Amino acid sequence: MKTRMLAALALAAATTLAHAQGFPKGPISLVIPLTPGDATDIAARAMGDELAKLLKVPVVPINKPGAGGALGTDSVVKAAKDGHTVLITVNAALTLRRILDPQNVTYDPLKDLTPLGLTTRIPSVLALRADVPVRNFAEMIDYAKKNPGALRAGTVGAGSVGDFTVRMINALAGIEITMVPFKGASPAIAALRGGHVEAVAVALGAISGHLRSGAVRGTVISSKFADFSAIPTMRELGFSQDLPAIWLGFFAPAGVPAEATGVLVSAIEKVARDPAIGARLAGLGMLQDYAPPEKLVDEIREEHRTLEQIAKQAGLLK
Repeated sequence: MKTRMLAALALAAATTLAHAQGFPKGPISLVIPLTPGDATDIAARAMGDELAKLLKVPVVPINKPGAGGALGTDSVVKAAKDGHTVLITVNAALTLRRILDPQNVTYDPLKDLTPLGLTTRIPSVLALRADVPVRNFAEMIDYAKKNPGALRAGTVGAGSVGDFTVRMINALAGIEITMVPFKGASPAIAALRGGHVEAVAVALGAISGHLRSGAVRGTVISSKFADFSAIPTMRELGFSQDLPAIWLGFFAPAGVPAEATGVLVSAIEKVARDPAIGARLAGLGMLQDYAPPEKLVDEIREEHRTLEQIAKQAGLLK
């Protein structure tokens, strides 16, 4: 009897120790460097909900918008290195901002973050209010040349994909659309609908409902999307380079223990390949496209190199 009791106590102690050493030990903070209600924010929260089911702990979304995603990204870089703070961000905070606004970037994504997986790709689009007397890209160029300063485009801030889109179109078409920064796509689109700007350069998912309703008109898109096949790409319009697209990826601070990253990478892959998540993303104008951590590193390096080259060729860098 005594032997059985000691054995039971030893087993209980071992189980408790294993749980104490396991990951996760408690809730996970999911930092989203976007405003609440953006399509990308909705996608991030949907994936966070599925992660919570897999990890059996709460995954708490925390929105930290600003500076094209850099503010939220920087907060994760500085977070505790225990795996309980995770970032889901768009690529601009990791690549474009370092090109367009390097003096205000305080981190190196390849040194200060641990990649956990790429999950989603999203076309970017330049769209105008339907009451602007412009029906297509060529007419937009003509209108902009005849009405200098008349076109203002809302974006999610300096160093964002939208910022790069506006600068690139200006350089290639020889016009001057004014970039107006907001803290997220939702306030930019609200400004568009309210008549404060004439255009937005944002993720397709953020504006897709307004495109379907006819309230806004798409003039150019970074890559073809079945539901909006009439919107052309830059290459289709005769230019040599398409606009940059958007992707979403998960990251942890650099230095997180291998045990934690292993658990997170496995869970994120399952969520990113979940058909139900894919269907929900498609409805938001997004494409499910998983890539493992090592491929995500390659993506960041190649995108930074390519976009820096485009920026230099287009004269976007000082």
